Amino acid sequence: MSSPEGADSALAEAREAALRLLARREHSARELETKLVGKGWPGSDASRVISDLAAAGLQSDRRFAESFARQRAGRHYGPRRILAELAQRGIDSGLSAEALESLEVDFSELAADFYRRKYGDADPNPDYRERARRSQALYRRGFEAEHLRGLIRAV
Repeated sequence: MSSPEGADSALAEAREAALRLLARREHSARELETKLVGKGWPGSDASRVISDLAAAGLQSDRRFAESFARQRAGRHYGPRRILAELAQRGIDSGLSAEALESLEVDFSELAADFYRRKYGDADPNPDYRERARRSQALYRRGFEAEHLRGLIRAV
């Protein structure tokens, strides 16, 4: 594939593969690059295709971050977990913070809703050990201490 036409067709194939991935769901630039390289395209071709798609507005880390944050909040994940998962997917912290702010979600209410769903009619006055276990479940879910204050005793 040393000919220019071969290189152009390889780029066109990489672009088609990227578009197929984007047709299913939003992807971050890092996710797209990882998937394209995993399918055998050189990193330079993958980067070029992703840059072209971003310039055309077909791939956007901002759109991905907002969509991902909305989806994770809908599944009762807290802000720490959402930020960590966005970082794993190659989204910078500033963009991640903007995505969380755009949600307009009260994470304290989200934590309370998750708590009610998970523990429902369980003992309303759990002992110390059970309270610690429940708190840890909420921390693992990505909620912070401010979201848990009074929750375990109040619910």
